[in-house]
Amino acid sequence: MSSSAPLGRLSLLGGFGLSFAEEPLSPSAAGQRLLAALALGHGRGRAPRQAVAERLWPDLPAERAAAQLRSVMWRLPRPRGRAFVVADAGSVRLGDEVDVDLWRAEEVVDRTLAGPVEPPPSADLALLALDLLPTWHDPWLAVVQESHRQRRLHALERASEALRAAGRHSEALTTALAAVLCEPLRESAHRSVIEVHLAEGNHAEALRQFHSYRRLLAAELGLPPSPAIRRLVGPLLGRPIDA
Repeated sequence: MSSSAPLGRLSLLGGFGLSFAEEPLSPSAAGQRLLAALALGHGRGRAPRQAVAERLWPDLPAERAAAQLRSVMWRLPRPRGRAFVVADAGSVRLGDEVDVDLWRAEEVVDRTLAGPVEPPPSADLALLALDLLPTWHDPWLAVVQESHRQRRLHALERASEALRAAGRHSEALTTALAAVLCEPLRESAHRSVIEVHLAEGNHAEALRQFHSYRRLLAAELGLPPSPAIRRLVGPLLGRPIDA
């Protein structure tokens, strides 16, 4: 792939998108799933042909699944003669000029979780605010979706902590709220929001966030917040907050 700007762009975060030289393309539904399956493979875009065919058409005999794969590849867009998918006798992979937003997001997550954490650039944080193909419910995709969701949640919380420590409170709050939006029942995400409010001296906002979370937790799960989050806001009232 070129070190400058790749011409082909495959977007999987927030929904499927494909473009070439900034022009949007519309592959078939099967073509979209082929491109997504290759991007999500362990080989960063390369996979055995048989494995791809079996993943996308698990109910078909092997020969028919292989024929379906050939048909889908033949029908993929080829803007200016450029191939989004390259195949040989045994494997299939994404073309060299294809940039995948998920790969960039994974690199941000890896850097953020490796530590020590430096405040990430805003463009990197934007990648972490989006779910992986949120409207897709394919069985082969579910584990990957959940894995990415959990890893980016941890990365968002660590990034918020780093931004708060650097005094970049507005960005820290936006980042923590992105984690809350991704998983509204996640207590560590709400703690991150409260910690930013406390760092700014916005005690009323910290209490408002706590009470909002407490009501949500009671309504959805019938549970009280943990002692850890109650201890954060207890000093604001001069006493521990009862569950």
